[in-house]
This record gives sequence, structure tokens and C-alpha cells, in this order.
Amino acid sequence: MRRRLSPSHIIRSTVRGRDSAFHPRHTGYKWFLLANVMLGTFMAVLDSTIVNVGLPKIMASFGVGLDKAEWVITAYMLAMAVMLPTSGWMADRFGYKRMYFWGLFLFTVGSLLCGLSTDENTLIISRVIQGLGAGTLQPLGMAIITREFPPSQRGIALGFWSISAAASVSFGPLIGGFLVDNFNWQLMFGVNVPIGIVALMATIIIQREYINKKIRKFDLVGFLSVVTFLPLTLYALSQGNAATNSAGWSAPYILICFGIAAIALAVFITAELTVKEPLIDLRLLKDHNFGLANLIMLIFSIGMFGSTFLMPMYLQNSLGYTAVQAGSVFLPVGIIQGFMAPLSGRLADKFNPKIPIILGILLLGFSFMLNTKLSYLTEHHAIMLSLYIRGLAMGMLFTPLSTVSLLQIPREKMAQASGLANTIRQLGGSLGIAILATLLSTRVAYHSQMYGQAIQATSPMYRTTVIQLQHNIEHQAGSAPSMAQKQGQAVLMSNLNKQAFIEGIDDDFMFAAIASLVGGIPIIFLRTKKKQKKTKE
Repeated sequence: MRRRLSPSHIIRSTVRGRDSAFHPRHTGYKWFLLANVMLGTFMAVLDSTIVNVGLPKIMASFGVGLDKAEWVITAYMLAMAVMLPTSGWMADRFGYKRMYFWGLFLFTVGSLLCGLSTDENTLIISRVIQGLGAGTLQPLGMAIITREFPPSQRGIALGFWSISAAASVSFGPLIGGFLVDNFNWQLMFGVNVPIGIVALMATIIIQREYINKKIRKFDLVGFLSVVTFLPLTLYALSQGNAATNSAGWSAPYILICFGIAAIALAVFITAELTVKEPLIDLRLLKDHNFGLANLIMLIFSIGMFGSTFLMPMYLQNSLGYTAVQAGSVFLPVGIIQGFMAPLSGRLADKFNPKIPIILGILLLGFSFMLNTKLSYLTEHHAIMLSLYIRGLAMGMLFTPLSTVSLLQIPREKMAQASGLANTIRQLGGSLGIAILATLLSTRVAYHSQMYGQAIQATSPMYRTTVIQLQHNIEHQAGSAPSMAQKQGQAVLMSNLNKQAFIEGIDDDFMFAAIASLVGGIPIIFLRTKKKQKKTKE
């Protein structure tokens, strides 16, 4: 009986031949595979950052507030977080190449639907579809690289893989800003469609199929509980201080959401620790390095994703930057991170990885501290200095931390480990955006109230300021005295509201700085002895 050949096998046999560079036995295969995975990662991470600069335009287009608009970002990250652990099981069951292909396909279709959305609810649903595809790409990409590269080259390979994420951090906001300013916000998503088609073709041609012989049973209880826990928690966090919620945190539906989420979390932890084949193998966290590294990454992600959410809003709403100007400030961040990631991976392979990790944490906290002094008079070079330091910190931190976390993980557990690590990272990012958005609303309201109490209509200083504004408006705009007085009062209140918003941004960055520095404490307990690494090799 003649053997049936798959389409991808026919392409490899007829187009390239058995001894081509795309053949798994060829020494260059793994580097072509790395480039293929980097392209998918670039797209997935791109849509975590590209939307940030377009969020004000989306809010204006649909007439929604921050509490609703943040879900355009959170829904994407939430869908990723749900899909990340599931993709490991699906890859083991159906094949890594096949699932990577369908992840790219789903992401590309979701991008098309986002660009065609006519209201905020359709956009959020489309972002969920897009996030489900992205949630398949990231863990499978990391698992494929880890499987194909030997331990001696794994650090440098993960470093180059990080370049794709760094490039997204750099070019995502810039590309998004350019498209928003010169065309429309819909093109921020439409730009993914041609890139996605190219990535789909590259996956068919380059990748070989790999199916894990040890197929686990699907953990339905774990899946349902985590799908219940994550959205309800983030929804309750985002709605606690929403404009439509007059009762605040004591609102019955907020308390119900938190209660159901707590029950779902308890069911999830119990199930994952007791079932034979869990959806997310929490027992991997018992590994000393893997558990500590993921705790660090969880806290690190809160500040990293939260800061990329805050900075564009500050630049556009407070300093009057255009979208492309706000996006351009992130360009050096990814470039610096891209240069540092392979170097830090190389250092982690040869020396103690704790050194770049500790330096990265300290620099990250310092960059956030610099942003706690932002005002409407902050100069451009001061903003850029904090971002230069942040890019350096992220490049030094991420690669060695990923390498150390997987040091003692068995090869057959790599898919589970990478899925769990990426889930924790995305969970930290989702929580970071939800927490910082909620904190921003709370602190802006607080500072507005404090400024309101400080202004007294009978105060001589208040009267003097209003009169000066009135005279200026009369001479500059030609308004009547009565109208100029009202306009002067409106200008004063607008200025105070702007200052209250900036004070809220500063408070958010202070929270991010403290969280990052506290998250660095577990680093001292990491085990990074070279003899352990040699044993592993």
C-alpha cells in the first residue's frame, strides 16, 4: 500500500528536497524555525501594545469612558491568559505545527473582525477571538524553541526570540500612532492581516510536525473554573469605581462577582493539585526556581503592562501629544531591550544569571520612580530618560529569568511549563491594567476633591486669578466681561482637573515602582549554580 503524503510533506519533498535548509536534520533548520516563531510572537505581542496609543480615539469614536475602553486591552490579554495553558494540551493532542498554524489563523481572522467593528461590544468580542489565537502562539513558540535548541544554545535562542517581543514594544505604539493620526484606528488591526498570511505560509513550509506520545486527558473542571475566575475578577476590579456604578465596591453585583471568583479559584486550585492530569500543572511551581521565577514575573508584568497603558494616556491627554508622537517615545525602549536580551542571555549561559536579573529589577523600579514626578511641564528628555532605563531593565531581566525558570524542568514538561509561565505573565498584565486603571480613577477623584476643597470662592487668591484670566480672555478673545468671567472660571477648573489626572498618573507609577522592587526580593533565593546547569545538560 502506498503511503499517503500530507500537503506540507509534498511541499517539502518537491520544492526543497530532503537535504534543504528547512529539513530538521539540517544545521540551519532550527534558525529558520526560530525566525518563523519570532514572526508569530511579533504579531501577538504587537497587539498588546499597538492599541494603547489608539485608545483615546476609540473612546471618542464610541463615546465610552475609561472603564469600558480598558476592556479593549484587557479582553485580549484575558483571552490569551485562558488559552495559554489550554494550548499545551491541544498541541500534545493534535500536533504543535497544526495548533501553531490554527493559532495564526484565528489571530488573523480576529484582526480582520476588529478592523470591521462598528461598536465597542463588537470590538471587544473580536479582541477575544484575536487573543485566543495569540494565546496559542506564545507558549507553543517558546516550547518549540526550547525543544529544538540544546541547553547550551537555549539562552541565546530565547534572547533572539525576545527580540520579536522587544520589536513589538518599540514599533507597536509607533505604527499604531501613525495609522491613527493619518488614517483611522481600524487600520491598527487591519495591518495584521497581510503579515498573518505571510506567517501562515511560512509555518506550512518551514515547520515539521511534532506530537507528544503521552497525551493527557482534558481537565474540564480546571478549564471551566479558570475561565470563570479570570473574567469575573477583572470585571469586578474594573467596575469598582466605574462611572456607571454609584455604589462603588459595595455594589451587590461587585460582591457577587468577587464571591463567585473566589469559589472558582478554590475549585481550580483543588482540582489542579488533585487530578492526575491537570490543565495547568501547578505542581510545577514546586520546582524551586520555576516557582520563584514566576512569582517575580507576575509582579514584574503588573508594572510592565501597566506602564505601557498609562504613558500614552498621560502624553495625549495631559501634554497634547498626537498619537504618533506618543507612540514614538516607545521606539527606543524595544530597541534597547532587543540589544540587551541576547547579551543578557549570553551572560546567563556563562555566569550567574542573578546579576542581570537584580540589576534589571533595580533599574525597572528606578524608571518608575522617575515617572512619579510627571507634571504638565515635564520636558520630553525627562520622559525619554525613564523609558531608556526601562528598556535596559527589561532587556536585562526577561531572558535570564526565563532561562533560570526552566533550568530543572524535564523536556517533556516544557509545553506545560511554558504555558503556565505565559499564563502567569498575561495574568499579571491583565491584573496590572485593571488595578492601575481602577487606582487611577480613585486617585484622580481624590485629588479633584482635595483641589476642590482648596478653592474657596471668597478667597482673595481665587478672585485675583479669575480676574486675571477674565482680563486676558477679554483682550485675546474679545469676549464680553460676563462671558469672560465664566470662561476664566472654566479654564481654572479645567487646569485643576488636568493636574488631578496627572497626580493620579504619578500615584500609579509609585505603586508600580514599589511592586517591582518588592517583586525583586525572591531573586536572592534563586539557585543558579553552574554545576546544576551542567548536570541538566
